[in-house]
Amino acid sequence: MTSTVHDGPIAAVELSIGGMTCASCAARIEKKLNRMDGVEATVNYATEKAHVSYAGDVRVADLIATVVKTGYTAEEPAPPPPPPPAGAEPQAGPAGAAVRDPELAALRQRLLVSAALALPVVLLSMVPALQFDNWQWLSLTLAAPVVVWGGFPFHRAAWTNARHGAATMDTLVSVGTLAAFTRSVWALFFGDAGMPGMRHGFDITVSHADGSSSIYLEVAAGVIAFILLGRYLEARSKRKAGAALRALLELGAKDVAVLRGGREVRVPVGTLAVGDRFVVRPGEKIATDGTVIEGSSAVDASMLTGESVPVEKDVGDPVTGATVNASGRLVVEATRIGADTQLARMARLVEDAQNGKAEVQRLADRVSGVFVPVVLLLALGTWVTWLLITDDPTAAFTAAVAVLIIACPCALGLATPTALMVGTGRGAQLGILIKGPEVLESTRRVDTVVLDKTGTVTTGLMRYTGAHPAEGVDGYELLRLAGSLEHASEHPIARAVAAGAAGAAGATDGSGGLAPVTGFRNHGGLGVEGTVEGHAVLVGRERLLADRGVSLPAGLAAARAAAEAAGGTAVLVAWDGEARGVLTVADAVKETSAEAVTRLRRLGLTPILLTGDNEAVAAAVAREVGIERVVAGVLPEGKVDVVRRLQAEGRTVAMVGDGVNDAAALAQADLGLALGTGTDAAIEAADLTLVRGDLRVAADAIRLSRRTLATIKGNLFWAFGYNVAALPLAAAGLLNPMIAGAAMAFSSVFVVTNSLRLRSFR
Repeated sequence: MTSTVHDGPIAAVELSIGGMTCASCAARIEKKLNRMDGVEATVNYATEKAHVSYAGDVRVADLIATVVKTGYTAEEPAPPPPPPPAGAEPQAGPAGAAVRDPELAALRQRLLVSAALALPVVLLSMVPALQFDNWQWLSLTLAAPVVVWGGFPFHRAAWTNARHGAATMDTLVSVGTLAAFTRSVWALFFGDAGMPGMRHGFDITVSHADGSSSIYLEVAAGVIAFILLGRYLEARSKRKAGAALRALLELGAKDVAVLRGGREVRVPVGTLAVGDRFVVRPGEKIATDGTVIEGSSAVDASMLTGESVPVEKDVGDPVTGATVNASGRLVVEATRIGADTQLARMARLVEDAQNGKAEVQRLADRVSGVFVPVVLLLALGTWVTWLLITDDPTAAFTAAVAVLIIACPCALGLATPTALMVGTGRGAQLGILIKGPEVLESTRRVDTVVLDKTGTVTTGLMRYTGAHPAEGVDGYELLRLAGSLEHASEHPIARAVAAGAAGAAGATDGSGGLAPVTGFRNHGGLGVEGTVEGHAVLVGRERLLADRGVSLPAGLAAARAAAEAAGGTAVLVAWDGEARGVLTVADAVKETSAEAVTRLRRLGLTPILLTGDNEAVAAAVAREVGIERVVAGVLPEGKVDVVRRLQAEGRTVAMVGDGVNDAAALAQADLGLALGTGTDAAIEAADLTLVRGDLRVAADAIRLSRRTLATIKGNLFWAFGYNVAALPLAAAGLLNPMIAGAAMAFSSVFVVTNSLRLRSFR
């Protein structure tokens, strides 16, 4: 049911859900929450969380009350523990030691006791040679605590759900095992099964026997032991699946040496404020995102980006929280703290992705929601049918119990979330952030990849390389006026010209300063204009000059052509209505770009180079990296049109970019990949964020996404196929209930184990 949409602000909360035992539990909670006015909820069985958006008069307390009324528990996640006091020794255990989980420990204890008691019962029931006089009474003595105490979580959950008019996996297990146990007790006390000397064998299929002498204690005890084993292995595997996200959240430093009044004062990281200056010594973690204001060092970002080689950082360079200072002493000024840091944003992206649901999983959830009631009816139908056809109550009862036990839909509920948890967690370790499960479908269909040139294929670090002044124009004056105007722009080319001018000014008069600018205007993709020292200056493309009625002399046109033929970018300069010269800047191709293009081709993708630069510069870069198709001279707003044109041709397009001017194209593309070294706007618009500025990671991201999607589909195929194949076998009497219990338990274990294979992705 779709909830009513309300005007007004929409709030969101994430609730920790307790008491879920299968996918149908999650489906019930989700259904109840979504029935509330103004509420939209997604409940994830694997992560045991509900992501809820709500509006109107709804409060968090109302959401929690609804979950509790449904028969489960809910609470807002506890805030992280406060950092240790300054100077305190960290209390963590040995490196890599797992945090003790009380629920997992209790489940393990219940499993071990139940297995120890159930094993003799199973052996005595299956091996006639072990059966001595009155063995059946020993079996009852051992099986009773397994059924009552070992199976208590199933019976309690089944009773809770029954009180709320619902049935889940626990209902199937509880009804099946209690039926087998009750039938056995009746046969022992009121039938012939309790007579000394009673013997019976074990059949994989349904056996035909006198009901008064048949006991099913091995079924009751064995099924509970098997399902407890499956649940324990599942819980352990789910913990492993979420390990990457927990490791990411725990990466940050706990305390930091802040400079206060010229002295170093060690304080908890949580007390840092933007603008604080702190010291990072060799071997220490950088406390938060910031800018180096003193010192130089190599910084190891491998735990955050997957990049194994430390990166040199100098004054003015940005550094990221949780990375490690490998060598020299640094003084850093904090620019982002808390939830705004790159680490926090990465963790948030990963968690949001893990809480999402692919379309195929929504189908599985709908199936799980109606599956249990259908199975209960099917078990009843099996019992009646066998009774009518064979007139054998024992065979009818055994077949009905097998149907109840084989049909639990746990594997369906785990198929998508476990693969997502492992895949997105592994991606985070490699510096690949997947925004959600919908993204995975896009990676499978993509056949064309559009690569922005500047900052993606090339370094984006443009450098001024030379000037060609017009006749009668001083070269230094040309550079100084152009650099003064470009200093007001954030464009990479503008920064290169401004840096070149500042360097030339410093070398000439020792000031290193540039002239002030008034009336500055930026023309996206064309250039800039403004007034410098009374001159109306234009800097940019020929089209900008032409729009202002300025023509380009033959000498400057030849200089521009020569610069572009050499792979540089020509910047035209004019003032007071006349063209005054050509400045040349160059952008080096990244060392890894050619290899990245080769890898993308191997994935079946056709690369296209997209740039605002002219044809000559773009062609030179394309030749160097091995790209055949180039779209050059495109204005920022034109990048979206290029993507649309390719989509109109029937292509499924991936776009890789890093700048503000790429954001719209990234959003338009079927799959947007933003380099994490780029702008926030680009990262926000993209489906995948590549924390490193290495284009090879784009190929890795697509491979990982495709592998994760393949794992999800494999899991769902197994889960659906298992239930479709197993139910008819059980109904036909071809499965003993205990074998059915073992098969059901291990279907869930198989799905989770299959997902865990993604941890080895390289």
